[in-house]
Amino acid sequence: MSEDNIRERIVRWHDPDVTANALRDLSGIEALRAVMRGEFPPPPMARLLGFTLREVEEGRAVIEGVPAEYHYNPIGSVHGGFALTLFDSALACAVQSLLPTGVGYTTTDVQVRFIRAITKDTGTVRCEGNAVHVGRRTGVAEAHLTDSHGKLLGIGSTACAIFRP
Repeated sequence: MSEDNIRERIVRWHDPDVTANALRDLSGIEALRAVMRGEFPPPPMARLLGFTLREVEEGRAVIEGVPAEYHYNPIGSVHGGFALTLFDSALACAVQSLLPTGVGYTTTDVQVRFIRAITKDTGTVRCEGNAVHVGRRTGVAEAHLTDSHGKLLGIGSTACAIFRP
């Protein structure tokens, strides 16, 4: 294997504990909006994979990412984990946007159906998550992943466990 075609990517991030501790005093939607406005840094995972929270409102969140060569799997397309991460993020943020201050959550499962392959030539992809139900102990959301022309790339859903004090 030749060393001539090696590429490099440097990723920088902020201490996630500092942000997490500060955001605990905000409702879910307030925390998401603060990150979106740049008042707090994005999570390290967003920096690592190159995606951004673009829109948030009660029960809805939009994550955008740009598929790149560094997302590739050995068969020459973007690894499904990139898209799955966008799904998990948009779905969970849709649930989080409906949670009051002091209430936490975690994803319990994500189900995704990939419809079209993604490559570095696909361009910006957009995952829109919408909460379907947020109750006392469980949140459920669904999402669509599309390319910049609105072509459907995948659909998904999640359940989240909700932790109330």
